[in-house]
Amino acid sequence: MKAISKQSDKTYNLELFFEISADLLCIAGFDGYFKKVNPSLIKLLGYSENELLSKPINEFIYPEDREITSNYRGRIRSGTPLLNFENRYVTKKGETVWLSWTSMPVKDLNLVYAVAKNITHGKLLAEHRNLQLSKLTKSNSDLKQLTYSTSHDLRAPLGNLISILSILDISQGVDEEILNLLGLLKTSAEKMRVTLDKQIDTIKYSENITGNVEEIDISECLSTVTQSIQSLIKDTETNIETRLEEFGSILYNRSYLESIFLNLITNSIKYAKPNTSPQILIQTKKEDQYRQIIFSDNGIGFEMDKVKDKIFGFNQTFHKNKDSEGIGLYLVYNHIRAMGGTIQVESEVNEGTTFTITLTN
Repeated sequence: MKAISKQSDKTYNLELFFEISADLLCIAGFDGYFKKVNPSLIKLLGYSENELLSKPINEFIYPEDREITSNYRGRIRSGTPLLNFENRYVTKKGETVWLSWTSMPVKDLNLVYAVAKNITHGKLLAEHRNLQLSKLTKSNSDLKQLTYSTSHDLRAPLGNLISILSILDISQGVDEEILNLLGLLKTSAEKMRVTLDKQIDTIKYSENITGNVEEIDISECLSTVTQSIQSLIKDTETNIETRLEEFGSILYNRSYLESIFLNLITNSIKYAKPNTSPQILIQTKKEDQYRQIIFSDNGIGFEMDKVKDKIFGFNQTFHKNKDSEGIGLYLVYNHIRAMGGTIQVESEVNEGTTFTITLTN
């Protein structure tokens, strides 16, 4: 009886682990159907357990990923484990989610035991960064072309003027006053060429960027961002509160503002306190002649004395979070600076963080 009781305890413990795990767990058959799914997977995809078990797995997979998934499924049937395989699924609401799978086949049972992690927010962030890098590369290329054109268009006539002044015969019939004026003209032209040589390659990228601005409804912009990471917000039970009474719109670069909100929100979720739902407050404030956007959370915070000079640096990380890449705040800082604004940080360990963005007039 004791042996039976111990076996029952083991079965119960495994079943309990399966049910309460935050990771996505499932058992699939070699026939391409789910045999068992845990509540986390059901919650993410939005289908009932019966719906998930009664249809081929392929029907839940993003259409463009079905072929490659089938190819890897063939490897599993041959007994090869599948590690860190990424593909997309479509939820019942029509949202696309990215999953990273580790699958272990048991050939004798014709079953596959699999665990997955939701990596959607990381994929969206990477996609946004790639888009920004692509835009930056194109803008940089356009700027170089502008520099070359400006250099040619300004230097050529200036050079011609200097040449004319050099070969002009002023030895006869020219009074002293005109001679002095021509000398001053030549000296000025030569100084202008030197100045042009120094300045033509220092055209500011920000001068090109600030022209691409529009009147943006802050609430609408936030809605666009939160919709793109809806699954992450839902899974982490994140609550986002807005107080936009003092002003609700700004003249800004739309892609920059979306990137700022995306990075700050995902950072707050990433660095939330354990077993605590992230609470985020976004509010607007008028301070003297300035306007500010204030972003606060209840996360694990920073030791400001240690990180205050590095917090916006490239590739700087301050926590042992495996997803930390040190890029998010770097992008936020540079987007704000490119638009002529400033950002300040206040934080205490386990007391959350507040970012104050002061907008240019």
